[in-house]
Amino acid sequence: MSLSIKNTRLHWLILALCLAGSERSAPAQTQTHTAFTNGAVTEHLAWRDTAGNLINAHDGGILWADGKYHWYGMALRPLPAINGPDGGQKTTLGVIMYSSTDLYNWTYEGVVLACSTDPANPLHCPMRFERPKILYNAHTKQYVMWFHYVGYPGDHGNTIGAGDAGVAVSSRVNGPYTFKGYSRPIDAKGIVRDCTLFQDDDGSAYFIYDRDVREPGPGFGRVLHIVKLTDDYLGFSNKWYKIANAERREAPVMIKRNGTYYLITSAETGWKDNAANYYRATNIMGPYTELGNPTSGPYADVTYHAQGTWAFSPHGHKHEVIFMAERHITSKMTDSSYIFLPVHFGAKSTLTLPYRTSWQWKLWPH
Repeated sequence: MSLSIKNTRLHWLILALCLAGSERSAPAQTQTHTAFTNGAVTEHLAWRDTAGNLINAHDGGILWADGKYHWYGMALRPLPAINGPDGGQKTTLGVIMYSSTDLYNWTYEGVVLACSTDPANPLHCPMRFERPKILYNAHTKQYVMWFHYVGYPGDHGNTIGAGDAGVAVSSRVNGPYTFKGYSRPIDAKGIVRDCTLFQDDDGSAYFIYDRDVREPGPGFGRVLHIVKLTDDYLGFSNKWYKIANAERREAPVMIKRNGTYYLITSAETGWKDNAANYYRATNIMGPYTELGNPTSGPYADVTYHAQGTWAFSPHGHKHEVIFMAERHITSKMTDSSYIFLPVHFGAKSTLTLPYRTSWQWKLWPH
């Protein structure tokens, strides 16, 4: 009897540990969607794939390729966002991807850039592929992914390997991606924090990031920088620009429309919601004019309880732009939800992000 009780307890302990570390939720009833459903500003609505599993692609983006949309992001864990090895803001799986033909219903594609259990591997988990972004290089015919690399055990730091820019490449949009290493733009003093990618009309690509310099002297502090990538998108050129009036801003999202660049950002307040702010320029290398908060109405002071992650145009509609944002749930990170908002462009090169509880991109007023 004693042995049986011990075996039963061991069984349930193993099961509990497996469930705690899982980054794929149990399936729920499947449902077909016909619109973006954000819900009320105070809601966290679950987005599920076509198999009924919770979509777990965080702080990523959406890319059109091979006749469909691809939504990718880092797989979080169902744990609180705390410091240490058990934080839900870290991954033990990697970057995963979903695909869709209508932007509303998503099919799980799988892991496209995987972590490793090998302590000697630079992708040893737990770690972070924060804010992964993918661009297609038409010249090399390669898909290139950049992200904020935080190596094992996945805690932000100042040393090399704890706050860098990581890069991976694949000949297929849905991978697998081959990790090519990590580095720091401009110089080793500039720690990499939140980042994004932007591809201009001429095919040139840019890495935009929160550069954190801790050493006293020139450049000290945290300021957004833009660095042009090399022609193959796999490295950094020596062309860069410091957005001096974008100090202590993060979560950058770049949009271009009719020759004007718009950079939407968030304040640096950790996991606490704050007001968005955006900047405008006629040259990607600046100068940038600060224009204030693009959101309005109730909860504009907390960006509708969300933080921007990406902006994209539906295929064939380059003048229509959708803004992606994420509502973080720090008590259980996998339950963080996503919202999609229409970008409205106004007179005198301005934009706004009106809130919609539910909407269809083909029907919104332009």
